[in-house]
Amino acid sequence: MEKFLKGYFYNPTLGKISLNRMVEELINYMKKSPDKEYNIIVGCDSCSGEEPKFPVAVVILRKSEGGRFFLKKIDYSASKQKKFYNWRQRILEEVLLSCELALFLREKIAEKVKNISDFSFNYQFRYIHADIGENGQTRDMIKEVIGLIQGNGFEAKIKPESYVASVIADRYT
Repeated sequence: MEKFLKGYFYNPTLGKISLNRMVEELINYMKKSPDKEYNIIVGCDSCSGEEPKFPVAVVILRKSEGGRFFLKKIDYSASKQKKFYNWRQRILEEVLLSCELALFLREKIAEKVKNISDFSFNYQFRYIHADIGENGQTRDMIKEVIGLIQGNGFEAKIKPESYVASVIADRYT
């Protein structure tokens, strides 16, 4: 969790913000229209190479009205502790980072929402988007990745439905 607590998340409107501020912004976004339905989704991508960066994206969607996203690039190159020698390692790291952040956020948001008596929020935090699909070399990992995501209590979305990983996070690799 330390990798998410150190440094900042990026939002195009707010710029650099802390993890705690991001949680507050997610809740504030729901407060603006508490009668609407919301989905909170996490996804990650990476670039090739032994020392890739991993942009992890958090998206909150207001049903039929768009949404907001927050992004943090995890970079292991400075620590020299982690190298990725093949694409399978990178894919698994993407999913592990997504699960770790999603578990933390799900707990933190539920805790904060519970303490807000003025509002009743209608949100779901059940999806993790993985940058894998039935076409290409990642097709052999589908069961493994879906099992890892489901084992952490989330539903998996893969390409072409995994837009948080394959579009938003991909744009920042």
